[in-house]
Amino acid sequence: MFESLTDKFGDVFYKIKNRGKLSPGDIEAALREIKLALLEADVNFKVVREFLDNVKGKATGEKVLESLTAYQQIVKIVNEEMINILGSSSGGINFVPKGPTIIMMVGLQGSGKTTSVIKMANFIKSKFQKKVSIIAADVYRPAAVLQLEDMAKNINVEVFSRKDMDPVSLAEEGVELFKKDFSDVIIIDTAGRLQVNEDMMNEVARIKKRINPHIIYLVLDSMTGQEAVNIAYGFNKRIDFDGMVLTKLDSDTRGGAALSVYYVTKKQIKFVSSGEKIEDFEIFHPERIASRILGMGDILTLAEKAEKAVSEKEAKEIEQKIYKNELNFEDFVSQLRSIKKIGSLDKLLSMMPFDGKNKIPKEAVLDGRSLDRIEAIINSMTVEERRKPDIINGSRKKRISKGCGCSIAEINRLLKQFDKTRQMLKQFSQMKGKSWLNPDKL
Repeated sequence: MFESLTDKFGDVFYKIKNRGKLSPGDIEAALREIKLALLEADVNFKVVREFLDNVKGKATGEKVLESLTAYQQIVKIVNEEMINILGSSSGGINFVPKGPTIIMMVGLQGSGKTTSVIKMANFIKSKFQKKVSIIAADVYRPAAVLQLEDMAKNINVEVFSRKDMDPVSLAEEGVELFKKDFSDVIIIDTAGRLQVNEDMMNEVARIKKRINPHIIYLVLDSMTGQEAVNIAYGFNKRIDFDGMVLTKLDSDTRGGAALSVYYVTKKQIKFVSSGEKIEDFEIFHPERIASRILGMGDILTLAEKAEKAVSEKEAKEIEQKIYKNELNFEDFVSQLRSIKKIGSLDKLLSMMPFDGKNKIPKEAVLDGRSLDRIEAIINSMTVEERRKPDIINGSRKKRISKGCGCSIAEINRLLKQFDKTRQMLKQFSQMKGKSWLNPDKL
């Protein structure tokens, strides 16, 4: 996510980090690099201009330039302005107090609208324990209805559809049906087009007038960059939507759409879709996204994902084992499985803060296949070997190798990595007790 932009900001910050006091020339040079980075990321030029003007106005003051902590203050200013252009308030959803909350989803074909309908239904159902129902009002693309019905079965959500019926009447009939069925939330999937056109706008406008939905979300493909801005502007002008769902954010290495749409429409991004799984659907938090773009990580989102995958009891048990240096391969494989539940390793690492040139290189990141091979090696060990890795000698390695189909070199590499990891975690655990790392002792 935003990889190229994050790298560029990392380079800028790295250059000014150890300079102490900064001159106006240093600021100008940094702003020139930031300008190029934003334009290359396909950020709207008006957004770039306002962003740079605001940063320059705050960064060239005497207090900042003469300060010995100028670097930290510059980063703070850039972070604040990044949050402002993303929209200062977090996303989410407000349910109506009585009756079902009716949500209408609009967007172009290929934007991920139908998939977002399912992801949102699953999100609302699992997070808020609401009864969710879906109306398939895309009558022009038969595959859309089949896709909805097939995916909805997996999350146990009912879909209403009718053949040979106009979308407006279909939506109206579906709403009345689900009201009688005591649904808490009704999501309407409207038809998309390959481009913004009059027929499309007239249709969604008629559905809006007849149904009067409580919320209208525009689904945008973040990969389209500035084109997403034009699409958002066109929809907002005609139907005045309430917020946006940004899809394919995990594939967006640039960030132009995310950094431009709020400025143009003044409508908040409410949710982001950041993966292929149904669970890859999150509330949009501008401050967290800004932090990730600037290479400062997103520890809060990482912690939330970890809490879903690892219970508090398990976390405490592992922490005790690390402290006593008793971590073994049974614990290790358990943690590997937890990592798989949270997401891919590269996605998790993108949420970790890295300072300038200290970013972990891509070639050092294990992929899903590597994790599977590690698990296969561990599963080929005896219970005693998993609990006491130090007893694994040459003959045991040969037996493990035959059992998992991996080379002895791979087994040696795993044992070495595991030993280093255990030592590192032991040192980190001991440091936690020091007052400078423990907030409770400050």
